[in-house]
Amino acid sequence: MTILFLYTELASYFVAGVRELCQRGHRVHIVRWPVNKEAPFEFAFPDAARVYERSNYKSAELLQLARDLNPDVVVASGWVDKAYLRVCRHFKGKVPTVMSMDNHWLGGPKQQLMRVLAPWVLHRSFSHAWVPGSPQRTYALNLGFKAARIQTGFYSADVPLFAPEAVYRTQAGDYPRRFVYVGRYIKAKGLDLLFRAWLELVQEEQHAWELWCVGTGDLFEQRVQHPSIQHLGFLQPERLKEVLRETGVFVLPSRFEPWGVVVHEMAAAGFPMVVSDAVGAATQFLADGKNGYTFKNEAVSELKSSLRRMITLPDEELKKMAAASHQLGVSYTPEMWAQKVEQFGVL
Repeated sequence: MTILFLYTELASYFVAGVRELCQRGHRVHIVRWPVNKEAPFEFAFPDAARVYERSNYKSAELLQLARDLNPDVVVASGWVDKAYLRVCRHFKGKVPTVMSMDNHWLGGPKQQLMRVLAPWVLHRSFSHAWVPGSPQRTYALNLGFKAARIQTGFYSADVPLFAPEAVYRTQAGDYPRRFVYVGRYIKAKGLDLLFRAWLELVQEEQHAWELWCVGTGDLFEQRVQHPSIQHLGFLQPERLKEVLRETGVFVLPSRFEPWGVVVHEMAAAGFPMVVSDAVGAATQFLADGKNGYTFKNEAVSELKSSLRRMITLPDEELKKMAAASHQLGVSYTPEMWAQKVEQFGVL
């Protein structure tokens, strides 16, 4: 098949899915927005994939490019780019045109308005919806997509990259006594909540655990300095793996996280985890009490309690949690993601 992706912000896990599609013999074309400065991934695309810069095409030129490519499936990131909508309108009824989105249904005024406008804004352009999981499926249903035309599993971690790392926790001698945060330094990620809970815990408990933080962003210069906290900046995936081998528990305190592929990545890598209930991916990759703990969004006391519970667990219990995370993480892979694309192509 010829598959056209009309994308906004690319990430390395998406490239893993593209690689799988190319290995299956498909031709993949990707139009993308500029790389996010806060997540400057360096992408290595397979030879069978062709990448186009969105900034190089006006609306009419993008439509002509799409017509020349003559795709069998078109997948577009949401409805924010009007030129992407125009391409999908052209192909709707001829081939599957798939809208991806990761928004949760919250029922606020903007979402209610989009629910009303959907027949004119969305259904003129899209025949199907592809969402990460159950929180987004509810939104797609409210937008008027029929259940049979909604697929889950839009995001998949690069499981082959992360899964071999699980042995550093499941088979560790002395379990690594370090929490690790991976994400941007922005308010939505709740790092201020994590730092507050951590500093309180350090004052209240005598323990040897550390907190390592990976990422960058607007608030990086305001990062909290403490002997037990390390700030490692943004790391490319291969360098990140080296850091992960020295850490034991993943923590994500987000105030707002529509999905959070990093949760899937860390599950595949065998991390027990502490995650806020605002993180969408926790619905699929965290079984509370089995491979980690969830805490109520914004509740610093609950976050601190969850961190304390992890600190007090014996090594063998941490290893069991690590193994349980790994099992959940490998339950969905880029290969399965590629199969979903193929299924759209035969609908």
